[in-house]
Parts: sequence; structure tokens; C-alpha cells
Amino acid sequence: MKKDIQIPVVENVFLAAVQEFSVEFNEKVWYVYLVNDSDFDLDSVMIVSSAFGTLNGEMKKTSLLRHAFPAVPAVSVVKVELLENSVLALNNEFMLTYFIENKMYDKVFIFKSNAINENNTEEVPILFLEGVIER
Repeated sequence: MKKDIQIPVVENVFLAAVQEFSVEFNEKVWYVYLVNDSDFDLDSVMIVSSAFGTLNGEMKKTSLLRHAFPAVPAVSVVKVELLENSVLALNNEFMLTYFIENKMYDKVFIFKSNAINENNTEEVPILFLEGVIER
């Protein structure tokens, strides 16, 4: 029954957009990282991402990208994906699902349109780099 379903709260696990220089593109680009700042290993991690919003008066939506990681150790980070400059003007949504001790955790993170920029950065725990954090 619904009253028997326990939905655990996601704590100390978040996403961060960090700007790095890319040799491939010969410019600074934004990468999204999954940050596990908890004392627990995350198992069977799945992230589904997409971007959506209005550009020039027209509704835009990107295709879904899926990322899977068998495990993310406690107090560690994993690079999830590159964010193209063209999608920074859209809302970037990341649906995160993982397990800790056979309990499923689930959370949706949304970087609002134009929020990923150098003016909104702070130090990202564990990475010790400047980035935009979405908790």
C-alpha cells in the first residue's frame, strides 16, 4: 500500500557543472559531474538527461541521454556528460537513480536556463574546482 512505501531522501549526492578547457574543441566547455559526498557507495547508478525550454519564441527539447555507472564509491566524483553551449540557454534536467544497501534513491536535478555560467560558480566539494552546483 502507499503508506508502506518509504522514499529515502537523497543526501550528500549532487550534480555540478564545471568549466574545463577541452583540447578537442580548443575552448572552455562545461561538463556535468556526479558528486558523491556521502559515506556510502552508490550502486547501479543511472542518469537520464535532457534539455528543454523556449529559444527565440520556439519550444525546444533535446533527446534523452542515458548514463549508467555500476558503482560510484563514497567521497568521489564521476564525469557524466559534456554540455554543449547551445543547451546552456535551456533547462538541463538530470534524473538520478541509484541504490544504497538495496534501497532505491531517486532525485531530479534541474539547472535552470542560463544558470550555468562563470558568475554562478562556487567551489565544488571533492573536486576543489569552481562550478555550478545543483543540490
